[in-house]
Amino acid sequence: MRDLLGDLEAGRYVSDADPIRRAQNQMRMPAAKRFYAETDVAPGADGFHPRLDGKPVLTPARAAVMLPTEAAAQLIAAEFAAQGAMIEPVTMPVTRLVNTALDGVSREPDAVAEDILRFAASDLLFYRADGPEGLVERQSAAWDPVIDWARDALGARFHLAEGVVHVEQPREAVAAVALHLRTRRDPLRLAALHLMTSITGSALLALAVEGGALDPEQAWQAAHVDETWNEDHWGADSEAVARRNNRKRDFLSAVRLIEALQPGAA
Repeated sequence: MRDLLGDLEAGRYVSDADPIRRAQNQMRMPAAKRFYAETDVAPGADGFHPRLDGKPVLTPARAAVMLPTEAAAQLIAAEFAAQGAMIEPVTMPVTRLVNTALDGVSREPDAVAEDILRFAASDLLFYRADGPEGLVERQSAAWDPVIDWARDALGARFHLAEGVVHVEQPREAVAAVALHLRTRRDPLRLAALHLMTSITGSALLALAVEGGALDPEQAWQAAHVDETWNEDHWGADSEAVARRNNRKRDFLSAVRLIEALQPGAA
């Protein structure tokens, strides 16, 4: 995004050992004036370029953005087209995600996959409340189908526990998830999965959505069973709701990117 925002910080990249944080650091900058009139998508040698006034969109690391499907490229073009007089990166979640994938995840996919795997080894869905009964029932209704899917689709059998004390999961179950992730090495897909995982606290929810076994809205509700339970009984905090809405926007942007990456996506 750096070049696209008027080269405000050209050449001054913020370093971080983590590839995703490093790419995100490069995108933390003030809004800049819109400098283009038209957006479109054009075919390239290996995919499709989102373009601004006929020039390819560039990442903060000065790489031309190339997407494997026209639908994915259109998502970025649409975000640029929706900008007003000022470019607001926070309103461009797909663009930020693609930049992260191309500038960060593509260089260190193993580190990103390992981070997803760490979530899978201590997944949100494993740790159940011991009461009250209504919350226990809500967790079971939302989470048990995903645990069953992991068993049937991935061959991963996990242990459940009450409370928050860490439970060591079977090595075979974690290895099954690792094997599944090896087939998802594309940086764009891996970046989307990592974002979905980190936002929800659940690798299993992210993988179930990516695999078409769970509706994105169902996954979002499942990730916030405890929060909605508390809000139903004690009321909602407006700031907390606003933060959750912002996270949901980013979560759904990752889902849209994964859907757009499918061959033949419209």
